[in-house]
Amino acid sequence: MLRRHLAEGARSLLGWSVALAAVLALYLPVYPSLQTPELADVISSLPTELVSVLGYDQIATGAGYTQAAFFGLLGFALAAIATTAWGTRLLAGAEESGRLELTLAHAVGRVQYGAESAAALVARVLVLSLVTVAVLLVLNPVAELGLSITNVLAATASWAGLSVLSGTAALAAGALTGRSSWSLGVGATVAALGYALNAVGGMSADLEWLVTLSPYHWAFGNRPLSNGFDWGGLALLWGLSAILVGLSCAALSRRDVGR
Repeated sequence: MLRRHLAEGARSLLGWSVALAAVLALYLPVYPSLQTPELADVISSLPTELVSVLGYDQIATGAGYTQAAFFGLLGFALAAIATTAWGTRLLAGAEESGRLELTLAHAVGRVQYGAESAAALVARVLVLSLVTVAVLLVLNPVAELGLSITNVLAATASWAGLSVLSGTAALAAGALTGRSSWSLGVGATVAALGYALNAVGGMSADLEWLVTLSPYHWAFGNRPLSNGFDWGGLALLWGLSAILVGLSCAALSRRDVGR
């Protein structure tokens, strides 16, 4: 099943890889030209809370700019869309098309199907991560970003964990309900709610506790692109994803598929 999932998703994976590489190639090389007094004046005129939420308070550094332009915004959005779509298609989409029932009728165990679907999702994210690391390392000297290889790996690991969480949430919702609408909705909600909790919590001291509930903050709160691996955040992201995979397998093994 894993090989079939990977083969069937190859074209989609290529498309998302090209999209991520294009975003990096479009935004990062302009970094040197943005380091001007005029940009600093514009940022200083914005509300402090908004600047902090968007990551613009660190935009004068290569790590801060890369985080704000890619990992924390466009790269995050693209990866969340991709993994949510993949998680939905792997289980709920397969069930709605009747393909899941046919596959299970051919001596493929339900737990095996759920586990290998999750493995296919993680494998695709790992490919996207490799593409991201490779493009970043190529552009690093060109764009004068000054990024260290270790910190690039740290930020990419956090970004991958955040992306996998949206995908496994969609996978679990699909296993529980068998409906693509629920699967898409849950995966998208995990991504959007994580970003919203981080944003709202960062704007008010009274609501600062909200950031501790945000997967987005688990991934980027300690600025891995500047400070290196955040093992606590990584444990939360990947640990919760593992729980969701277990939930997917358990739900799929007990529910009547196709009903």
